[in-house]
Amino acid sequence: MHATPRPHDLLWGMTSEQLLADAPEWARQMLATGQPVVVRRALTAVGQIAVGLRGISRDQRYATVMDVSRALRCVSPEQLIEALPSSELPAFKALAAIKPFLDDLGRSWGVTGSVGYQLATGMPTAHAESDLDLLLRMPCELTRYEAHELQRLLDQACCRVDMQLETPAGAVALREWAGAASRVLLKCSSGARLVGNPWRDSLDQPELVA
Repeated sequence: MHATPRPHDLLWGMTSEQLLADAPEWARQMLATGQPVVVRRALTAVGQIAVGLRGISRDQRYATVMDVSRALRCVSPEQLIEALPSSELPAFKALAAIKPFLDDLGRSWGVTGSVGYQLATGMPTAHAESDLDLLLRMPCELTRYEAHELQRLLDQACCRVDMQLETPAGAVALREWAGAASRVLLKCSSGARLVGNPWRDSLDQPELVA
């Protein structure tokens, strides 16, 4: 497991007894059956990490925190693409079609969202209308032209593909960085902010977004 779990990692080890009293019953049932939680971006106390629980339906989402010491296993988005199952769902077909190209980029990438959760757990969280959510780790700057070309390729998939670029300062949507807006939304643990360049000026005159 990483020294510190990263956003979108899946963690096993949290139990229903660790939930607050107001937690929904479906969340308790998910943990009782040994399902993982998803690491999310938020500031927490030392020794804790922000996580989210997800159920079968889209309205079943619950945010909470977990003691890092309780984590027994961690699976990253990159690990979920090592072996892809055969599926007729558009999101899985798109993932299989895109994988060779993304592998050739030479960058670390993986799958998140409902498709990633289904790959990790076997639960039917993806459906025929599901988007394909991807993550691309970009420690160095991706030019806006390169972003545009990558987004153009993803837009040819058989379903909507949303990719997040993980920069050292936080995450930005590829679709935004590939566009013409002068500033884009950068998501980090302290909140979301508008920046001109996520790699160069994310800390210059930050504008927090509620």
